[in-house]
Amino acid sequence: MTSDRSKNLIGSRLAKARKAGGLTQHDLSRKVSAFTPIDRSGIAKIETGLRCVYDYELVAIAKVLAVEVGWLLTGRKSR
Repeated sequence: MTSDRSKNLIGSRLAKARKAGGLTQHDLSRKVSAFTPIDRSGIAKIETGLRCVYDYELVAIAKVLAVEVGWLLTGRKSR
C-alpha cells in the first residue's frame, strides 16, 4: 500500500519491476519515451510517489516492463 501522501499507486512496484529488468531510471525513461515523453526525473518522482501517472503513461510503462497494468496498480496478477 502507498502512503496517504503518495500521488500514485504504482511507485514501489514500478521500481521493483525496473530493477528486476536490470534497467536504470534513465534506461526506462528512454524506452518509455518511444511512446510518451517522460524523463529520468519523472520516473524517479513516480517511484517515490511525488508525481501522478497519466493512464497513457501507465500503459507505456507496463508495456516496456512487460508487466500487466493491473499488477502495477494492485500488485495482483489478472485471472
